Amino acid sequence: MEEMGRISRGSLVVFLLLFSWVFHGSASVTYDKRSFIIDGQRKILISGSIHYPRSTPEMWPDLIQKAKDGGLDVIQTYVFWNGHEPSPGKYYFEGRYDLVRFIKVVQAAGLYVHLRIGPYVCAEWNFGGFPVWLKYVPGIAFRTDNGPFKVAMQGFTQKIVSMMKAEKLFEPQGGPIIMSQIENEYGPVEYEIGAPGKAYTKWAAAMAVKLDTGVPWVMCKQEDAPDPVIDTCNGFYCENFFPNKEYKPKMFTEAWTGWYTEFGGAIPQRPAEDLAYAVARFIQNRGSFINYYMYHGGTNFGRTAGGPFISTSYDYDAPLDEYGLPSEPKWGHLRDLHKAIKLCEPPLVSADPTVTSLGTNLEAHVYKANSGACAAFLANYDPKSSARVTFGNMQYDLPPWSVSILPDCKNAVFNTARISAQSSQMKMTPASTFSWQSYNEETASAYSEDTTTMDGLLEQINITRDATDYLWYMTEVHIKPDEQFLKTGQYPVLTVLSAGHALHVFINGQLSGTVFGGLSNPKLTFSDNVKLIAGANKISLLSVAVGLPNVGLHFETWNAGVLGPVTLKGLNEGTVDMSSWKWSYKIGLKGEALKIQDTTQSSSVEWVEGSLSAQKQPLTWYKSTFNAPGGNDPLALDMSSMGKGQIWINGESIGRHWPAYTAHGNCGDCSYAGIFHEKKCQTGCGEPSQRWYHVPRSWLKPSGNQLIVFEELGGNPAGITLVKRTMERVCADIFEGQPSLKNSLIGSSKVHSLQSKAHLWCASGLKISKIQFASYGVPQGTCGSFREGSCHAHKSYDALQRNCIGKQSCSVSVAPEVFGGDPCPGSTKKLSVEALCS
Repeated sequence: MEEMGRISRGSLVVFLLLFSWVFHGSASVTYDKRSFIIDGQRKILISGSIHYPRSTPEMWPDLIQKAKDGGLDVIQTYVFWNGHEPSPGKYYFEGRYDLVRFIKVVQAAGLYVHLRIGPYVCAEWNFGGFPVWLKYVPGIAFRTDNGPFKVAMQGFTQKIVSMMKAEKLFEPQGGPIIMSQIENEYGPVEYEIGAPGKAYTKWAAAMAVKLDTGVPWVMCKQEDAPDPVIDTCNGFYCENFFPNKEYKPKMFTEAWTGWYTEFGGAIPQRPAEDLAYAVARFIQNRGSFINYYMYHGGTNFGRTAGGPFISTSYDYDAPLDEYGLPSEPKWGHLRDLHKAIKLCEPPLVSADPTVTSLGTNLEAHVYKANSGACAAFLANYDPKSSARVTFGNMQYDLPPWSVSILPDCKNAVFNTARISAQSSQMKMTPASTFSWQSYNEETASAYSEDTTTMDGLLEQINITRDATDYLWYMTEVHIKPDEQFLKTGQYPVLTVLSAGHALHVFINGQLSGTVFGGLSNPKLTFSDNVKLIAGANKISLLSVAVGLPNVGLHFETWNAGVLGPVTLKGLNEGTVDMSSWKWSYKIGLKGEALKIQDTTQSSSVEWVEGSLSAQKQPLTWYKSTFNAPGGNDPLALDMSSMGKGQIWINGESIGRHWPAYTAHGNCGDCSYAGIFHEKKCQTGCGEPSQRWYHVPRSWLKPSGNQLIVFEELGGNPAGITLVKRTMERVCADIFEGQPSLKNSLIGSSKVHSLQSKAHLWCASGLKISKIQFASYGVPQGTCGSFREGSCHAHKSYDALQRNCIGKQSCSVSVAPEVFGGDPCPGSTKKLSVEALCS
């Protein structure tokens, strides 16, 4: 009987677990001023943005698991209208756009979803997520009180909500979706356009609420969000934001983990210490929902990048890098922050804070629950000076620009400026090179049969409907034999004004010059001497779009292409304006029309083999076949020898490459302390804005993979290599006695000062092979560039070599006795260590 009792109790536990999961569903989702309330429980929610089309379905389970391991409760994603409705009424929900599959992967991991239906997304995504056909609906104006726009927007929003309901994906149905967003960062637009904007906001909110999803709706950057819609904050910092009604929770829908990269721009990075500080300040000041934008940025495959001039990489300096690997120390430091916040959850969701000054720029936020639970946040807002504060009869050291978290109001388990997680540096290791065939794209000519001829210059997207980046503008100039320049050699100057984004000028089939704009000013002007001959001269202008704008007041009205004037100066008759001449137009490239990037169509042209293949020729297609490298390491193409163009693997578009556009910016030392902005911590100045282009492993077969590269400028394909992304070195930088979750004794009656530890680990399959640097004392520098300071323990290497060499992971206490004694009594010491993985 006793045995049976045990069995039935065990079965009962299993049944209850299953029951709670199966019916996890019938949970209601509401909110009050403190937080979201799910199934009657108030929750502090940690969320991260992962955009499903910026990775592959094969990557999704690993990305979601790493997000969960990093302490996330929620995955937030936009819904990408132009990906799902490429032409009116024709829907696509397959491959990377399989939204239902993505949400079910999140659900299987036991996480919630915040679905940002928009359907405007911004997101550095082509046309802000709007389908280009929408621009040509008669009478339409985007994102205002406009009938045709509202009909289309409501139609798509209803389509998505109906799909989610049919799949039972909202939380009250047993699904993971606990909230949705309508519109996106509309407040600044409404401010600019006034009354029509206000009317549109009210309409959008009412339309969304009527869809009866059973979960709350939010609007971000929308101070006048109508009830019951919650207004939320986006930015680098949001601690001083409060919603427009006191009964709504305080939510941070986009905590920017970094910033996007633009072609021609340096790579922005946001220090982990500052990001953790922004989050801790938000939570200490009554915040209850925080979402990292981005948690995994991923890749702008194909022609999905917006801007214009947004790079193919959307890494965003996110906690998971473009390839899906943890970006350390950011991933680990935020994981530790989330653990500390969750330890504080009971008092955070049941009380208002008591705020006390501890000195200049020093504050304590204390939360006390009726149950007796207590949590404290000790903050030092000074960007330069550290402080020792007294709180609850104890002393605590606060570095500059930092917050310490005390989940029991006694033990500091985390400080935002003291990183316990290791840092890692990755390397790109060559895995294979290629042998090439080539095919030269023809320079298009006016009046040929595959062109359309019209009077004057036409806007590019109006003609291409964004089916391609490329549009040819062509005309002919007849030069009389008595033109003076034919005798003097002083060739006339051709001037072309374009709305953007790049332009290649061909005279009689020869490249005469290339010009391009940038994100801050897409417009461009070509002005140069052109070599004309007596008789007919073919002027062929290849105008290139580099993504459509995704943000700005009525960005749908912005133009691209050669709008003129186009003039020729230096003829006998002076200057000729060619703008109103007859111009021929050709949409796209011949190679695109023949679909030579597709595996089944690539043999439709004559490819030239090996040493005869074109080198450094503009408008050239290159083709190679290769076998997939072994292992699971992420792969990329090193395109540093190329200029500008596009890449396909097995018919899938990797995206635009443009290594010839080198990065301009202010690169140099970067302190975590002080207000962050996107230009503060830049790297890579003088190098290509993007050198490496992600190749998803799931796109490859074991052998016989086809790589196609279209090159506009004339690069050298012999320099292209396939590389593996692997861990090269790991570092730890640990202060004596710094707060650490591993060292804390939460709930004990007195504060324990336990030894700090440095933890190192190499990726699976790798071991620590060498201690490259170790110094206990006051070492200087950062991972990869550590150096000894004025005080250094001479036995700094011994314990690390003994404990770590040949192991995948190891730890060493940061204390004088480990390193042969105290090298400088009375000063604050730390251990800096760098180890190689192989």
